[in-house]
Amino acid sequence: MLIDFFYTLRSAKLPVSVKEYLTLLDAIKQGVVGPNSDDGYKIDDFYYLSRTALVKDEKHYDKFDRAFAAYFKGVEMIADFTKDVPLEWLRKNLELELSPEEKARIEKMGWDELMETLKKRFKEQKERHEGGSKMIGTGGTSPFGAYGFNPQGIRIGQDKGRNKSAVKVWDQRAYKDYDDQQELGTRNIKVALRRLRKFAREGHEDELDLDDTIRSTAANAGWLDIKMRPERHNNVKVLLLMDVGGTMDEHIARVEEMFSAAKAEFKHMEFYYFHNCVYDFMWKNNRRRFSEKFATWDIIRKYNKDYKLIFVGDATMSPYEILQPGGSVEYNNEEAGAEWLQRLTNAFPKFAWINPEPQGVWQYRQSISVIQQLVNHRMYPLTLKGLEEAMRMLSK
Repeated sequence: MLIDFFYTLRSAKLPVSVKEYLTLLDAIKQGVVGPNSDDGYKIDDFYYLSRTALVKDEKHYDKFDRAFAAYFKGVEMIADFTKDVPLEWLRKNLELELSPEEKARIEKMGWDELMETLKKRFKEQKERHEGGSKMIGTGGTSPFGAYGFNPQGIRIGQDKGRNKSAVKVWDQRAYKDYDDQQELGTRNIKVALRRLRKFAREGHEDELDLDDTIRSTAANAGWLDIKMRPERHNNVKVLLLMDVGGTMDEHIARVEEMFSAAKAEFKHMEFYYFHNCVYDFMWKNNRRRFSEKFATWDIIRKYNKDYKLIFVGDATMSPYEILQPGGSVEYNNEEAGAEWLQRLTNAFPKFAWINPEPQGVWQYRQSISVIQQLVNHRMYPLTLKGLEEAMRMLSK
């Protein structure tokens, strides 16, 4: 029973033992989870039981989630992001595809009008809508809903971005930490990052200084005079701020490679996560991003100007997320992201933005243009050439 599930987890490189598997089977046998009178066994109950029995470290939760979804094909995880929008309204029966000419004819709403209209729709709407242009629904041209098209709307309940035109996303999403143990297929990224290294000899004298020993011995008429020196270390300090989730999911592999290389190359490196744009707090663990927050002001005060500040993000979002208070897709931020970007770049004069999006599309993304201006055009592509240019600029 469930032996294939066990092998799926092992194939996903999860450290699952036979003993833990037998514990899971015993828990099922003892009726820890049981059949529901309406629809058999609840998949959510089995998910939590199996994760508790099989996964002993929360850092493996993301691997477990992906393996679980791969094994139980057809199981769709829908986030209960609000009790005010029934999930039935957002059932995907069709996904709208329009021609460029049809898209151009759909009018945009401004921020204030968009938010005010959404409030009205909540009061007016009593049932599910599909293919419309006004109400909250799916597959239409309404500014509110999923799987349709609107040049500036609020995306509600969709599994991922399709047109990248939503100005706000109403959803509860789970992000995963970037893996700093990722094995690199090439050493080129490390070589590019080494341009930023600055070596100094600090600490206890525990390394033989051969040249000085020879010189001192010769000056001492041949009597051996051993000289020691501190080990040589890279003393560059790096503050790495990484965008995670949403459109960054497309770039996970390359960002993980860069993260691994950076951790290997820089002894003094601190990192934090943000989503889309930096606001008044960041986090270090994506599963606890709302319970373990680090205030951006505290980060600015904690690290001095010796730190090189490196942003990693695709800068792909609604411009409102950068320029508008309340523009964040996750909460009602009191100050615009642009204010926080300016504070960070003022606090750390040596800074750069690394963008994993192909440089050829930058000119077509309004948000990328805005970010470029805010970081004084110190934006570089996540390529070997781009990394070399960024490290060269930061080392000046």
